[in-house]
Amino acid sequence: MADSGWSTDTGEAVYRSRDPVRNFRLRVHLQRVSSCNLLLYQSAPQLVNDLINLGTFNPPTSASEHLRKGEDEEEVVIGWQEKLFSQFEVDLYQNESACQTPLDHQYRQEILKLEASGGRRNRRIFTYTDSDRYTNLEEHSQKMTTSDSEVPSFLVERMANVRRRRQDRRGLEGGILKSRIITWEPSEEFIRSNHVINTPLQTMYIMADLGPYGKIVTEGEKQELWKYTIKNVSSPAQREEEEREQRVFKDLYGRHKEYLSSLVGSDFEMAVPGSLRLFVNGEVVSAQGYEYDNLYVHFFVELPEYWSSPSYQQLSGVTQTCVTKSVGMDEVAYFSYPFTFEASFFHDTEALEDLSQWPVLYLEVISLDFWQRYRVEGYGSIVLPTAPGSHTITASTWRPVELGTLAELRRFFIGGSLELEDLSYVRIPGTFKGDRLSRFGFRSKTTGSVTFRFNCLQQSMAFLESSSTWKKMQSVLEGIGRFSQQNNIFNVLEAFQRARRRMQEAQVNLPEDLVSS
Repeated sequence: MADSGWSTDTGEAVYRSRDPVRNFRLRVHLQRVSSCNLLLYQSAPQLVNDLINLGTFNPPTSASEHLRKGEDEEEVVIGWQEKLFSQFEVDLYQNESACQTPLDHQYRQEILKLEASGGRRNRRIFTYTDSDRYTNLEEHSQKMTTSDSEVPSFLVERMANVRRRRQDRRGLEGGILKSRIITWEPSEEFIRSNHVINTPLQTMYIMADLGPYGKIVTEGEKQELWKYTIKNVSSPAQREEEEREQRVFKDLYGRHKEYLSSLVGSDFEMAVPGSLRLFVNGEVVSAQGYEYDNLYVHFFVELPEYWSSPSYQQLSGVTQTCVTKSVGMDEVAYFSYPFTFEASFFHDTEALEDLSQWPVLYLEVISLDFWQRYRVEGYGSIVLPTAPGSHTITASTWRPVELGTLAELRRFFIGGSLELEDLSYVRIPGTFKGDRLSRFGFRSKTTGSVTFRFNCLQQSMAFLESSSTWKKMQSVLEGIGRFSQQNNIFNVLEAFQRARRRMQEAQVNLPEDLVSS
């Protein structure tokens, strides 16, 4: 060990390789440079010059795996997970009573064979493999920062205990479980020890015994300076092997590409000429502003003329019953109910005029109480988005009402209320053939709203063309978009007018003394 002025930071590096680790070979060269007792009396410049001169004394290369020149120099070629025994292990495992595990007995047999063949070839250099009971204390207490008050993180503790957990693992005797399968009240230590996925890891240590040969403990204050070098001597792959490896990788990647293609399909499904396909992935997000709790939504999609859907396609759905929660001043029920459907419009030049009739989604909000009494909370409709992409739309709802207190008492105590026989009456019934639809005398009440999220995709061969058919279709779609926006504006104006009329009626019914004041 050198004095305090000697830098012990030799740096570190990480290397990656595709080759199998069993082909890994390292040449480790260890050499005694000089006694530190002589270095202590030298000046710093002279010490540096001597170290530079000593650095030029490289040992001669040798084809043998072990090169020994007495006690001052040794060179060893080591493979991955190759076990080289130290003098301490040789003395330990020769005693049969010290062998407790199958690995100890295996080491004993190997040492006896080595002694019978003339002893071990290494003197100072030895290894600890992944199977040995060894943990580097410096790695155990290694800090990630320079702070003296650093607390080891959870990851650092887990990586430091990887080897100990693996070594302390014992097999089950007779196949009988010694612990419970489920721990209902796990402690913090139990969670730390069992609920972390460990990455497979193999470790190998190359060590050197720098004491006098044949002794375990050194005597006195003698300090010495040693020099070591590590060199990669793995056999390079031959050109034929590299080419064969490249062919194997190419074949492997080709098979994987074919497998992925078989999952997706080799042919892209095209739309039938003269058709427009509409794919909708929707979600009933939430409902809010209703009188009663435990809400669910019943909805269906109406397809106009010239529109169709596959026979297996389901164009209706019912959400789960959801309890509302307070969000600010509103009571909101979150459904997050997904649905999907597909529809197609088959057109020709004349039928494009009927494309103005776009699919409509009708909805009905219903409440259900503890006694299984249901009440209609509101009706509404949404024209599906005409533009592809993601859209979030909130539909306002209303419900029919009766005059008088009796209807409200019936709704409160026994449930039930006025219902629409045809949900399409929310907009224009499909059975209506006239030019004007009168709702005179029909009484309704504004209720809450339902939020939908749509992800729409459109597919048509006309999108690939620059013909008049595509231009006409594009103009029709844009017209539908403007029409739906106008409907939304009309709904807002209608609601404003209703509120204004209610304010005027309230002012008329106020007492005269309040009005005059």
